Amino acid sequence: MEIRIGIQHSPREIVIESEEKSDALIERLSGAMADGSPVALVDDKGRTVLVPGAKVAYVEVSTEEPRRVGFLG
Repeated sequence: MEIRIGIQHSPREIVIESEEKSDALIERLSGAMADGSPVALVDDKGRTVLVPGAKVAYVEVSTEEPRRVGFLG
């Protein structure tokens, strides 16, 4: 799944691909935003991103859907 995280006062968003379950991820991010603690996210290539919970502006979690190829007719 693709995760987009907007950080306050930052023009760029954090975008990672992760294999983590969306429910568990949303719960961890919600907790970090509530208490202001950082949360560590691991992408599908094993890289770790530390996100400051107190500075999260928004989180967008999208499940991967197969892209359609061809024309509708």
